[in-house]
Amino acid sequence: MTRPTGFSSPFMLGFDEIERTLERIGKTSDGYPPYNIERLDGDGIRITLAVAGFDRADLDVILDERQLVIHGRQAEDDGHVYIHRGIAARQFQRTFLLAESMEVGRASLDRGLLVIELMRPEASRTARRIEIGAGPAAPARKE
Repeated sequence: MTRPTGFSSPFMLGFDEIERTLERIGKTSDGYPPYNIERLDGDGIRITLAVAGFDRADLDVILDERQLVIHGRQAEDDGHVYIHRGIAARQFQRTFLLAESMEVGRASLDRGLLVIELMRPEASRTARRIEIGAGPAAPARKE
């Protein structure tokens, strides 16, 4: 049995990929590292991740298609003998899905906070007339 969704409306055509993306995002549950997302003036967005203990060399910020992927990895320090170890060297991957029009501006690391700024350039709105031809509609082709 098929589960009805908000995208199953007959007026919303071609949104299958968005539905799959939303399902994939809903499955992420790890809360590390903590982060904030703020709206900036205009259409800007700032993502701030708390990455205390990570150096620039330990972090990668990658834009792959429309996914902003932040990787963090710390090497184990075997030179110490710990009486108590509450700060673990851990790895993480945090992924944000960006709208098609979003662009990554810059990334900076200061006092344990990784800040990534995103912008949405102002898009020009266009409308065009679709000419109506005569005759029967051609069947859809499958490739």
